[in-house]
Parts: sequence; C-alpha cells; structure tokens
Amino acid sequence: MTITTLKQRSLLGLKDLSKEEIISILDRAAYWEAQPDKVKPVLQGKFVANMFFENSTRTRFSFEVAEKRLGAEVLNFSAAVSSVQKGESIYDTVRTLESMGIDAGVIRLKPIGVLADLATKIKVPLINAGDGNNEHPTQALLDIYTMRKHFGELKGLTVAIVGDILHSRVARSNLWALQKLGVQVRFCAPPNMVAADLAAEYISMEEALKADVIMMLRVQLERHENGMIKSAEDYREHYGLTVERAQRLAPHAIIMHPAPINRNVEIDDELVEHPQSRIFPQMENGVPVRMAVIERALV
Repeated sequence: MTITTLKQRSLLGLKDLSKEEIISILDRAAYWEAQPDKVKPVLQGKFVANMFFENSTRTRFSFEVAEKRLGAEVLNFSAAVSSVQKGESIYDTVRTLESMGIDAGVIRLKPIGVLADLATKIKVPLINAGDGNNEHPTQALLDIYTMRKHFGELKGLTVAIVGDILHSRVARSNLWALQKLGVQVRFCAPPNMVAADLAAEYISMEEALKADVIMMLRVQLERHENGMIKSAEDYREHYGLTVERAQRLAPHAIIMHPAPINRNVEIDDELVEHPQSRIFPQMENGVPVRMAVIERALV
C-alpha cells in the first residue's frame, strides 16, 4: 500500500477531510443501515485491532459490532491489562500489533499529537476513535448522519453546541465537518470553557434554544476540583437543558448528546428519551457509520 493510499484510507480527523469524502462516508453508512442481513462478510480474513489507550464503552463496542458485522476478525486491546502498564510505549504496542499482521487499527488516545505521529510510522490504516482534546471523527460523522436522516438537507441548518468546548474533541470534529456542509455552528459555554482557537460564534443559552439542533456536551465532573465547574447544580442552572428550557425549542428542533450522559446536569432526565431527542438513535447510527469507515480503510 502506497503512502498516498494509506493516508486516504486512514481516518485521523475531519479537519482535513473534503466535503465529498464526508458525504461519501455518510452515503455508504446509509447503504449499510439498509442491509437486511446482520452480517455481510466483506472483510472476511481481515484482522482489525481495537487499541484503546483511554477508557471507552460506547465507542469501543460500536466499533466491535461494526467490525463483526463486516465479517472481520477482531482483536481487542486494553491498556489497563497490557504491557503499557509496564512502561511499554504506545508506539511499541501499535508496532507490535502491526508486526503480528493486523490489517487496520482503531485507536483511542489521551495524549494530543501522538496519533498524527504514529500515522507516519505505521504501515496499516489507522482510524481515530478519540484523540485527546483534538478530534473524534466517527462521533461527528454519526452526529451528522443523524441530522441528515432527520432533516434531509443539511445546508442552512443552525447547530448549537453547548458545554465544555475547550476540552471537547466532539465539538471540534463537528465544527470542521458541519461548516464544510453549509451548516452554521454556534457555541455556548461558560467563560472558562471557551476555545479561543476555534472559529465559531459564541451565543447565550437563550440563543442556543433557537437552533435547529441543540447538542449538549458531557460535563466532565472530574474537573470540579480544578475549579472549572462550581457545582453540578450551578452548571445545570446556567447551561443545562432543563425541561423548562426545552419547552422553548422549535417543534422541528432535535436534541443531541454524544454520551455518556450526566442526567440532571447537562440535560434533565425526562429529556433523554423525549420525542425530540435523538440521543439513542445517535448511538444506533454509530454502527453503520463505523462500518462505512472500516470498509473504506480495508476494501
């Protein structure tokens, strides 16, 4: 596989992915969603390693289901029970699995910049399953796929993303991809959670309620001790999607959340499965989207 082909088959982020490539992945995801058979062995004989150096439940299982539905052989790697705990570097671990004959790697990392460096040294396609505070491309793709299924046309929509923008890889990937598709993205965040490096308008919570899509980000409660959030109650009062606030959403608007959810913090419990909520359909849509991304890497 040439370097150019390898780069085209890897999915490291959406910032540098073209509008045409994004649409191609979404279209292929729609194809896979429409298939009546649960398993289509198009990747029979291919080995995919899920390399999670950071904890994950939804993303890891979603990738595994997608891989198995395509007929691939799946190897699951967890840093907590690996030689990484003994001091082995991430590069050495990935290089070892490559040497054993994997055909592609799905990788989730906490340190920023490591994935981009790895991609220059590893000779199999890599798929970003969450890269520090940098990008989470498949999450954004499934978010966009969910929006497209609901609205049909994306161009002209307004999406409000609410929460800790500063530390959100989901916000970054969504911003860069949605802007290419003609969507107006606006952020709403407490002053100490603003990301100055991202080119998007910041609006009030009242303005955010006027959007076609309101996407609530998970509040990282572990940041309390660092002074990022005074309390869960204070955050809910000022930036949470409460039942009262949800009553002001337009009838056509939808509620989204990348999960995991802190119920009654960023979103009230009653709204998680509200008729306007697409939170669980987002998770469902993750499988065909990741099938499309894995197929793109290996076929």
